[in-house]
Amino acid sequence: MARDEFELQDHGAPIVIGSDRGSSVAKDVVNVDQHERHTSDSNKAVAGVSVDRISNNEPDGFNNILEEKTHPQYTAKCWTSQRKWMILVAMWFVQVSQNYNAAVFPSMFPFIEEHFHKTSEQANIGQMLFLVLYAFGCELWAPFSEDFGRKWVLFSSLFLVFCWQILLGASPTFTAILVARALGGLSSAGGSVTLGMVADMYEPETQFQAVAFTCFGSVSGSVFAPIISGIVAMTLGGRWVAYMSVILAGLTILIHLFIVPETRAEVLLDRKAKQIRVTDAEGPGKDIKGPWEANPLKARLQPRAVWKMLYRPYVLLITEPIVLFNSLLSGFSDALIFSGLESFGYIMAKWNFNQAQVGYCFASLMIGYIIGWALWSLHYRLNPGRPAKNNNCPEERLWLLCWIVPLEAAGLIGLAFCSLGPNYGVPWIAPLICVGLVGIANYGIYIATIDYLIAAYGPYAASATGGNGFCRDLFAGLAALYTKKAYTTIAVNTPYELVWPTLIFGIIGVALAVPVYVFYFKGEWFRVRSKYAMDLEAERQGH
Repeated sequence: MARDEFELQDHGAPIVIGSDRGSSVAKDVVNVDQHERHTSDSNKAVAGVSVDRISNNEPDGFNNILEEKTHPQYTAKCWTSQRKWMILVAMWFVQVSQNYNAAVFPSMFPFIEEHFHKTSEQANIGQMLFLVLYAFGCELWAPFSEDFGRKWVLFSSLFLVFCWQILLGASPTFTAILVARALGGLSSAGGSVTLGMVADMYEPETQFQAVAFTCFGSVSGSVFAPIISGIVAMTLGGRWVAYMSVILAGLTILIHLFIVPETRAEVLLDRKAKQIRVTDAEGPGKDIKGPWEANPLKARLQPRAVWKMLYRPYVLLITEPIVLFNSLLSGFSDALIFSGLESFGYIMAKWNFNQAQVGYCFASLMIGYIIGWALWSLHYRLNPGRPAKNNNCPEERLWLLCWIVPLEAAGLIGLAFCSLGPNYGVPWIAPLICVGLVGIANYGIYIATIDYLIAAYGPYAASATGGNGFCRDLFAGLAALYTKKAYTTIAVNTPYELVWPTLIFGIIGVALAVPVYVFYFKGEWFRVRSKYAMDLEAERQGH
């Protein structure tokens, strides 16, 4: 799809000039000849205003619109490191909260079975609904954040999720629970918006540590959920599992509201343009506009414009091989891990672990994520030449993943044999070690694919990473339908009833590792066929 199909701005053709006193001002001189332009520029220079011409594709070669490529000093990329990391810490809580909501529901299954007389298979429908609609939520909220700004789009998502979690806790019927889960999933923006904010604040060569920290927040939420909710379910009851997520969501809303500013470049440039018009109301600055002021809100809300905005993430997912490959890899990995870990509670029950103790055991998955985060961070810190190598060959971003991805299959296969239990001399800590290996691999796949997509799609990283979230949540949601069946129909009532299903998932993990090496060595084939990514790269290079 052509680059201009995604353009949101309809630029005019006036001149942009900048003041050496720190402000940019402009005067509309459309359709003047070269002599008139030279005379006008000379007069301004005499008055102490230096001319900063901004070229574009218009016939006269100039405009009066502040743009990110010409005025980066007014964007989030020029904020201090301390300010950026304060925002990243706040966004870590957002990531934890959203993924906590996704993973907390299974702890309510005993409550649902007791109070609504539903089987665990029926209760699992609520988990499936949340995850599948969470996938569409990632794709729904991402383009809105790109076209209308990050802060209030994300705030709207957080507030709606907060409301649906209240409904989940207070639901009088099982149907109401399913409705609350479905709407909660659809209302969740996921990591697409937060990762888009990382792209707002960092250039591709400096983004990695921020991406790694944000991804760690995403995977952490899914681990905190079983640890905390297992205790809550046993001590306070099933409804309090939902109410604890309400409390977490409320705190997250406050953190986001008071700490996280707007980061989208177009919004910041619009604000700067308004400031210039106020401070230079009688001078040439009165004609300065921001990028979205040149494309008013009314125009962006036209049905055709909204439709183009909404289908953009799906167009990227379907037509850009980079997005499709990375999203499928991450999605299948997430579904595979979700399926394999379904046996974790059954396995630990062989050592007579109760619900709370099984929740504690998920700390091994967190340890795996921490090790994965440390490995990737140290890899970049100890290799100063890594960013330059990544920019010269983007597939180099997958170098460490080539070494780590086999741990996924190894962990699942090991977990399969550990499921034989204490009767076969297996110590209780053995399955925890295997789960830790799975955590290292899962984090590696997530960070590598996300880092690649953010670097490739920059200002449209939310839509690109939305495809990643779409596949991860969709496949995990669908896995909820068949996983339970796999563990209740294969080799039932034999010592191998947990071994064979988990072993099958581990063998699939071996096959899943192959595409990583294909993309690492042949990634250029995918890149040159990703037209939109190539257009953005050419634009960054100034071509």
